[in-house]
Order: sequence, then C-alpha cells, then structure tokens
Amino acid sequence: MSYMDLREFISFLDSKNELKKITVPVERDLEISEITDRTIKSGGPALLFENVKGFEVPVITNIFGTHQRTAWALGVETANDLTEKVRDILGLVQTPPSSLIEKLTTLKDLIGMARTQPKLVKSGPCQEVVLKGDSIDLEALPNLKCWPMDGGRYITLPLVISKDPESGRRNVGIYRMQVYGKDSAGMHWQTHKVGASHYRLGEEKGMNRLEVAVALGGDPATIWSGALPIPPDMDEIAVSGLLRGKPVEMVHCKTVDLEVPANAEYILEGYVVPGELKSEGPFGDHTGYYSLEDDFPVFHVTAITHRKSPIYPATIVGRPPSEDFFMGKAVERLMLPALQLTLPEIKDINMPAEGVFHNLVIVSMKKEYPGHTRKVMNALWGLGLMMLAKTIIVVDHFVDVQNLSEVAWRVTSNINPEADVVMLEGPVDDLDHSSTVPKFGSKMGIDATAKNSNDGRNREWPPDIIMSQEIKELVNRRWAEYGL
Repeated sequence: MSYMDLREFISFLDSKNELKKITVPVERDLEISEITDRTIKSGGPALLFENVKGFEVPVITNIFGTHQRTAWALGVETANDLTEKVRDILGLVQTPPSSLIEKLTTLKDLIGMARTQPKLVKSGPCQEVVLKGDSIDLEALPNLKCWPMDGGRYITLPLVISKDPESGRRNVGIYRMQVYGKDSAGMHWQTHKVGASHYRLGEEKGMNRLEVAVALGGDPATIWSGALPIPPDMDEIAVSGLLRGKPVEMVHCKTVDLEVPANAEYILEGYVVPGELKSEGPFGDHTGYYSLEDDFPVFHVTAITHRKSPIYPATIVGRPPSEDFFMGKAVERLMLPALQLTLPEIKDINMPAEGVFHNLVIVSMKKEYPGHTRKVMNALWGLGLMMLAKTIIVVDHFVDVQNLSEVAWRVTSNINPEADVVMLEGPVDDLDHSSTVPKFGSKMGIDATAKNSNDGRNREWPPDIIMSQEIKELVNRRWAEYGL
C-alpha cells in the first residue's frame, strides 16, 4: 500500500488505533517534546496536537515511532518484508536473465521501475497558498523548542532539496533548521552529507547563491527517504517511488529552479550564500547529548507555499530510542541486500539504538580464510557513510545479531583483546564529542568470531552447549506430562 500524502497516512494510522488526537492546549516549547518523548519510549501512538497555543495549525509527531508504523509508512507489513522487496529488485542485477521468459519478466520489472520515476505535474496542493515578500514569516509556523538548552526553535523534519552545482543531480536530506527570524534559518549541513558537498562546491565555483527548497510533509515514504545514506548519484525521490510502486508527483517552485513534492504540507523556497555562516545551536540531538554551538550556512527564504489547511510535521530526537531509531532501522533493513551485493559473506547487520547509528555496527558473517574478518571491517569503513562507524563488531554467521544478549556473550567469551581488537583512525561524525579534535578520531574493530587455524590458533575451540534434537523433541512431546 502507498499513500498520496501525510494526511492519508494519518487517517490510516487512525483506522489502526495508532493515532492519538490531543485536543487540550499545549505549548510548542518543551511540552510537546516531553509528551512525545514519553510516548515514543513507551511504544505509544502517533500524536496529533490539535490545539497548539497561539496557532491554528495542528502538529503531528511520532509517525515513525514503532517498527510497525515505519513498515506501514513504507508500504509493507514488517521491516523484513522491506528487505525481501529490495532483494527482489536487486535480483535483476545479481542474476542476469537466461531464458526468454526470464528476459520478458525482467523487462516488465524494469519498465515498472521506470514508471516509478518522479512525475512532474503543473500544480499541487503544496501551492494552494503562496506567500512572498512581506508576507513571508517562518515564525508563523509552530516550530518547536525541544530541550531546555536548545539555542532556539527548530524545524526538525524538513526534506532539504538542493542540486549539485556541476551535475545538476538532486539531493534530498533531513537536516535540522534553527529559525533565526521571519525569513532566515540555519542549515545544519554536516560535513559528510551531500548537501554540505553542494555548498562547498558552490564556494569553489564562486557562486553568489545556491538555491534550496524545503518540503515539510508529503507521503511518508518520501519523508523517510530523506534519511537514506545512498550514493550521491541516486535520487531519493526516485527511491521513494520505487518503494511506493508509483511515482512521486513533483511541482516546480515559484521562486527557485527546483522541484518539490506536490503533496507536501509546506514548501520553503530560498537559497544559501556560499561562504556565509552564522552561529547555530545548541540542539538536543539524537546522540542523547547536546550538539554544541557552531557555524553553519544561512537559508534565506524567498517564498513560503502551503496547503489551505496545513498540518505541521515534526520529530523529537534525544536519548535513544527516539523516533529516528525506527526510521534508521528501516534504512538498515533496506540497505542489507545492497550491502550483500558487495560483501556476500555478510549474513545480517544490526545498528542498535544505543549506538545511535554511527557508534556501533554488529555484523554476522561466514568466515572462510585468514584475515577475512579484517577484510569485512575495512570494506565497511570504506562504504559511504559507514566510514563514520566508530565500533564494528564481527560475529559468526550463526549468531543472531539482533539479540544483544547473545552478542554480548559471544564478544566477552570469544575475544582475546590483544589479538582481536583492531584500532585505526579516520573520519568520525560531526556529532561525535569523544574525539580529541572535531570530525577525526579513532575507530575499533572487534573480531568476536570463533577462532581456528586460519587465525593462527593452535588450541582447539570448544563447541557450543546444545541439547540433542532427539531429546528436544522428546521433551516437546511429553511437556504436558511434566505439569510445568
């Protein structure tokens, strides 16, 4: 199933008893955040705040705040269904068609993929109201202050759209934006993100301005696609269409040369000036710590367009697990089949909430030759944003990486720290506060696999304690007799 827009998904959640409408007055500063944070951590529903003090616009939070809601948002029943869906698509590449029937099937599938490319339309609901000039007012939106030490109010769930100044390729990312006033906001482009690359290239080329558009809302798959760590030459909007099974409708902006989702709730049009920076932050971030004040580009607004009765989408991040964990878990499931194209020895991967994406990656693999685990570690550190992974733990293929208790047991039992811990240096996430200098620090790889002669081991490795299948079946048959 796919959804036309955010409100259609909200209606779906309501039909599944996964939406709570809050009608009593609430403050946008801190109160909405505290309500949402408690709800996320208790596995509660999406929240529609219909009475935000000082605003007629309702605020929706926590739409992705469980594995089930995130799966529904992406048109599947479970996250594993997403993995299989992508595996089927990638199968077109992995196994070239040999027979005529296979070729026809492949052609049909490829045509279907082409039909899910973004579709440009003449008009859309996101432009029912157009505000320019003196009518522009970012402060008229119910932007949130989430945590006590935040430097201001923030737009927390924006789809920021920019184009590569050389290739013209579009990038869509979710980057928080601190509202400075009626017509300007901070653009939190972290160093390793594609938006930041566009900005740096704009500086190199001496550009006077780099046009940017920001979409708030839209169909849930498109909102989620902004979190995808895909290669720069891939279009997030096209990926969203592939997952939805139908194109995302796009419309030209009014004041900048960009296309935006036609069914969004709000569109902010504008530009950044390469070289212009302004202090942004602090901000209570997804690491569970505040990201401190720093200089970032300034987004200047040239127009605001929106639906006649818009809904304002927001997300709350903080000490994990937060809503972004569930969004990230779906990314993990989506990326696993693609990762296995490069590293087929990998069986599964887990990026647990406690690791806040870049701090801990657990991988199970089928080990076959000397140095194999080191090869996998280094290969992962060389893949896109996986370069930011601070700790990679490798376990055997039969270990359930989603079971953190089993992983902890294997790690503490299997490692000989002197031989099995790898230390190296490289880029780290902008938000990593542990490194001595910003953006560069040390990393650790832990080989928690069972060791054999390929690892230079002379001692016999002890077998796992496992009951025989015969006795298990006997006890299964007689369980009721035991009276337990």
